[in-house]
Amino acid sequence: MPYDTNLLNATARALADAAPDADRSGRFPWVGIRAVHESGLLESTVAARHGGGGATLYDAAQILAALGRGDPSVALISAMTIFNHLGQAAKNHWPENLYRRLLVEGKQRPLLLNAARVEPELGSPARGGLPATLARRTANGWSITGRKRFVTGAHGLTHFLVWAHTDETPARVGTFVVPNGLPGIRVIDNWNSLGMRATGSHDVEYTDVEIPAEDVLELVDPSVAQQDNRAHAAMTLALTAIYLGVAEAAQEAFIRFAHERVPTNLGHPIARTERFVALSGEIDLLVCGARQIIFDALKAGPDDAERYIRSRIIAGRQLREAVQIAVRGIGNPGLNAELGLERHFRDIQSVLVHAPQEDTSISILGRAAFDRWNREEAASSGHSSDLPILRTA
Repeated sequence: MPYDTNLLNATARALADAAPDADRSGRFPWVGIRAVHESGLLESTVAARHGGGGATLYDAAQILAALGRGDPSVALISAMTIFNHLGQAAKNHWPENLYRRLLVEGKQRPLLLNAARVEPELGSPARGGLPATLARRTANGWSITGRKRFVTGAHGLTHFLVWAHTDETPARVGTFVVPNGLPGIRVIDNWNSLGMRATGSHDVEYTDVEIPAEDVLELVDPSVAQQDNRAHAAMTLALTAIYLGVAEAAQEAFIRFAHERVPTNLGHPIARTERFVALSGEIDLLVCGARQIIFDALKAGPDDAERYIRSRIIAGRQLREAVQIAVRGIGNPGLNAELGLERHFRDIQSVLVHAPQEDTSISILGRAAFDRWNREEAASSGHSSDLPILRTA
């Protein structure tokens, strides 16, 4: 469903007003999160069968780009909930009573969900492996024990979606829905990143945290529990739209500076100089080009994992380069916090850090290219023609 541009812009402005303080303090960005909640955007992807608007992944990417222009930390925290609603709309894998209860709760306050998957020893599950976190069966449900890393929005989440293995024989692996604030939950304030500071992606430790037996998603055999990076490629591309918003905010800051800066020896804005016209053109090429790449790929369908992965990497590299050009072109003022470019520069560094990271994504593309070549070789081996075989990307 298309979203009102005025609503998106007004929400982005509210986020932008609060972003500098959230970045400086590193505290949970409640002002921005409440603005997203009040706009209705947090529930944008709730399925129509649950009374929601049924926004698609393409719609979600448009929303995230707008929120990213305002505050990418708020956008990233919001994305986790938006994507979880989208997953439920597609797979209907949540226990019905639990999901409906959460939707009711979300009408009263921001409902914030996020997966807790990364572990100190395992690292990101995008690289393979199974969780050490244990879900022990009790008389009344499950008891969760383990430690997770990089839990975005940890202090403000209403529920952690904790990936764990059971103590059953044979063991199973699943996602356990753990309300925040229960006894045994400890947020360890160790997020001290270059950028995206207000995401509060701290470690969280769970010690014998009790939850009901039915509050678990997709308990499966460990042999089928590996993260499928290809299956998540479209969603990961949509996440990149947050950083498109960062680059667009940086582009706007660059253009405004160029029009407001009038050196006395020049007598007119530096925007009229050939140097800044050329810099503006380079930035526009990269930023607007990235927008086309992201949204053309999301619009195209059907699912094409290699296209999504390729688009994400190309767009991410362009967005990072565009912000770097803006900062470098302005010089010292670009490194001053007052202009905002310095914060955008720090935030954009995270564009390709999210799992699967760049090297894993490149490996997927490399293997796919080899497989394509092998299939074409096998298909052409029975032909006697001397004409070359056309190899498509």
